[in-house]
Amino acid sequence: MGYSYYDSPEGEDCFLKLWYTSKLATVAGLGISTFDVLFYSHPQGYYPTIARYAHFTFPLVGMAAAFTSTVCIATSLRHKDDKLNYFLGGCAAGAVFGTWRKSMYQGVRGCVFLGLAAVIKKMAIEEGWVLIPEAKRRTLGSLHGVRHDFTVTSERPRNWRTSEELE
Repeated sequence: MGYSYYDSPEGEDCFLKLWYTSKLATVAGLGISTFDVLFYSHPQGYYPTIARYAHFTFPLVGMAAAFTSTVCIATSLRHKDDKLNYFLGGCAAGAVFGTWRKSMYQGVRGCVFLGLAAVIKKMAIEEGWVLIPEAKRRTLGSLHGVRHDFTVTSERPRNWRTSEELE
């Protein structure tokens, strides 16, 4: 398919990992921004709309970049691949969140929450947990779709008779 964050060990391919996480954060930011523009803020004109997109997308990309670069630098400096590196990366992302919200309190909360979430993710990787299971894909619009029964209740068999016919 393509590159995934865990295709290479921690501390290696830092720029490739930075590109990967920034790309995911950009897609998430654009999705959140689109939801905000269409359903919540309703900006009028091009400039306010672009400003709303920037308001959500840039901090998310910054948080992803801070996490990735901090984990990579901590792994390279400490020469260890452990949970502390991920906690430090989560704290860096939380600091960016606090700066975006213009609140030290939000930054500390973000540091703790994102740091603990990153530690849980690292534990899941090390111990083989599945945090989000793969979704089963169903093909609805195929050439052979008429062969599948997508109804909620099945049709009755054609050989049944009414009580009047049985008498």
